[in-house]
Amino acid sequence: MLRREFLAVRNRLTADVVREAGAALAVRALELPELVRARTVAAYVSVGAEPGTFALLDALRARGVRVLLPALLPDNDLDWGVYAGAASLARVRHGGRMALFEPSGEHLGPDAVLGADVVLLPGLAVDARGMRLGRGGGSYDRVLARLERAGARPALVVLLYDTEVVERVPVEGHDRPVRAVVTPSGVRRF
Repeated sequence: MLRREFLAVRNRLTADVVREAGAALAVRALELPELVRARTVAAYVSVGAEPGTFALLDALRARGVRVLLPALLPDNDLDWGVYAGAASLARVRHGGRMALFEPSGEHLGPDAVLGADVVLLPGLAVDARGMRLGRGGGSYDRVLARLERAGARPALVVLLYDTEVVERVPVEGHDRPVRAVVTPSGVRRF
């Protein structure tokens, strides 16, 4: 129910608003000390009305950061590949779901994320405790569980619109808090 409400609000945004938010989000995120120091960042390619990530991906790459992007596996887990610019992406449709832009080069395996200094997470909302509401597919829950099992401690940062920082979201036992949220208007730490 809550997921549908957040998605409905996003789906009413114009292409201009999405593009402007993505540009502002990139500026804010690039100032984040964790991203300034990062050598490897696991990120994602925004789809639909998600806050745009292309400006951020390209800026990180221009800084010499190794950017890993996910490729969805049949079991909803994520494999990873290196981002080498927009031309290195392929549009992949998974069943009846929306098409995703995924790295078309060599896939490095699900454990590649363990080498990331920062993991940028998609989401629909985050609350005052830093708890993230995802889309419900469980892909990033698997990533976070993998990081935890391996003892990896990258900075977890979610990218959202300003209106998606809320008082409280529902939490399940496997959910993990993020360190920060970046929105077009700024950064909030938890």
